[in-house]
Amino acid sequence: MSLTHRYDFVLLFDVKDGNPNGDPDAGNMPRLDAETGHGLVTDVSIKRKLRNFVGMVKECVPPFDIYIKEKAVLERTHRIAYEAIGAADELASDPDAKGKKKRKGSEDSVRAARDWMCKNFFDVRTFGAVMAIGVNCGQVRGPVQLTFGRSVDPVVASEHSITRMAVATEAESEKQDGDNRTMGRKHTVPYGLYRAHGFVSAFLAKQTGFGAEDLELLWQALSDMFEHDRSAARGQMATRGLYVFEHAGELGNAHSHVLFDRLAVSRQGDASAPARDFGAYSVSFDGKALAVGESIEAAPGVKLIRRC
Repeated sequence: MSLTHRYDFVLLFDVKDGNPNGDPDAGNMPRLDAETGHGLVTDVSIKRKLRNFVGMVKECVPPFDIYIKEKAVLERTHRIAYEAIGAADELASDPDAKGKKKRKGSEDSVRAARDWMCKNFFDVRTFGAVMAIGVNCGQVRGPVQLTFGRSVDPVVASEHSITRMAVATEAESEKQDGDNRTMGRKHTVPYGLYRAHGFVSAFLAKQTGFGAEDLELLWQALSDMFEHDRSAARGQMATRGLYVFEHAGELGNAHSHVLFDRLAVSRQGDASAPARDFGAYSVSFDGKALAVGESIEAAPGVKLIRRC
């Protein structure tokens, strides 16, 4: 069933004694806004967790397979798409042979391959993808888009020395005369509550085939993605709130930024003391707190639902 409503949403999630999204160019330190000290989590990081959750729940079986997954070779998937639409003869028989140019497919084949990718891969029809890599499957603009997560308050990135009571090689053991210790570093945020915004376009959903079942799966993934993404590096992470604005029509009945500004996340108690858990904050819309499952009229033609 196709979507007939526009959706905007606010996602609140937190981390305690963990690294929510390390920066590989900064020694895997938690990402920070250099000017304000607020923590950052990229949209790519959030999408990775959503992909992992959907892949786990749906076992990567079409139409809920995952295009961007660990150790994937994207061009292989593109070739499977061309074989599925009966256009394999348009591709070079030996794409690795020197001097042979890969054929990118006719306009009709590219369109058919793009539609096949949307039909079979959840993340393609949800987030979109650039698939003009070698074997051309076109480009898809996804109906679901996310912003970076940004912490409500500035966070402190802590660095800890750690010890492993083992070494990796015989050479290391000989160098240490059998002491066999390996020193390392671990980075954490003591506590941070992060806020990200998302958008679902009914118009783009029609182009990719993103439907009502996909939308419900998206809400479930946003609510539960951290429950099956545990690791020692990430500490304790959890979704603390998912607030969905459902518009009456496809075009929308209010500007998203106006709705977002009315959803306030505020400190409780002594604001000068560092927050160390979610209880230090309150969340309200126009001064009213919403219970999970509660629905209110946020604006003419706009319904606000707290889903978790």
